[in-house]
Amino acid sequence: MQTITRRHYLAATGASALALGLGSHPASAQMATVRQGYQTNIWGMPTYYLLKSGVLEKRGLKFEEFAVASGNITMQQMVARQVDMGTYAAQSFIIGHDKGGLVAIAQIEHVGKTAQIVTRKDLNITKVEQLKGLKVANQTGSSVGNIFVDIIAPKAGLKKGDFQEIRMDVNNMVAAMAAKTVDAMVNVEPYNEIAVAEGIGTSIMDFSSVDKMPVFMAATPDFVQKNPDTVVAYLKAWQEVGREFKSNPGKVSDVIHSFFTSKGFTMSRDTLAKALARVEVNPGFPSNLEPDLQRDAQVLLREKKIERIPDWKKALRPDFWAKAAS
Repeated sequence: MQTITRRHYLAATGASALALGLGSHPASAQMATVRQGYQTNIWGMPTYYLLKSGVLEKRGLKFEEFAVASGNITMQQMVARQVDMGTYAAQSFIIGHDKGGLVAIAQIEHVGKTAQIVTRKDLNITKVEQLKGLKVANQTGSSVGNIFVDIIAPKAGLKKGDFQEIRMDVNNMVAAMAAKTVDAMVNVEPYNEIAVAEGIGTSIMDFSSVDKMPVFMAATPDFVQKNPDTVVAYLKAWQEVGREFKSNPGKVSDVIHSFFTSKGFTMSRDTLAKALARVEVNPGFPSNLEPDLQRDAQVLLREKKIERIPDWKKALRPDFWAKAAS
């Protein structure tokens, strides 16, 4: 597991929240501090932008930041009650609900186009079935990792053992491809676009034809029960950030580009723009989530990764988004 970074951000008092019409609390009341987890790939960047945009502070919210390589690590932290909120795709959310009662309070984005299988360019591979006998880097236990192993590989006729799965964080895979210690990677943006732009890899498919991959903002049941007003104020901030992604994409791109360059990645703005274009950011709470979640849960149950199909009335909490939107 990557070392967790933790920063404290102080905002205004609960009195400021009162001025914003977030409820009739005593002037001395304060919103709860949100321990926010996010992954340091493109899926986590809407959340990173939320943290850097100032909208949380404007609404009287304090937060602590927990950055990790992959959303399934955030999910594990939430099951252990080390983090209050975090984003990850459906598979990790379902596992988190099964293991720790985690609940979805919003759908933030769709990322199926960002998840890809990228192979070493020198191997001239064009089909998934050609991965037989090869070393494939995979963040085992992640949503993309589960979709690859449980759905995509079997559909291509690959059984467990037909390829060598190399467990690896997504942020280390491009270097492994360049060093030729792995032959292919199951990865997400911006790492796929970096590999292609640098002439290291060739993308042979994205996951959107298999799964559109909604990414949820999940919360621990403890936090939402104790702090409903904080959750509503937090989701109001997400509504504002959603508008900024549409109205001011240049500002959004600059903030996210500075994040990756600060981590030592050499990436042109054009490369980032291509990666970001594959993320469909539209915070909300659609009413038709259950059928796809049910399908994903049935696969996870079949693979013995969960003990039972969730009760969606408990796992999905659209009521918070509805209050924030009213």
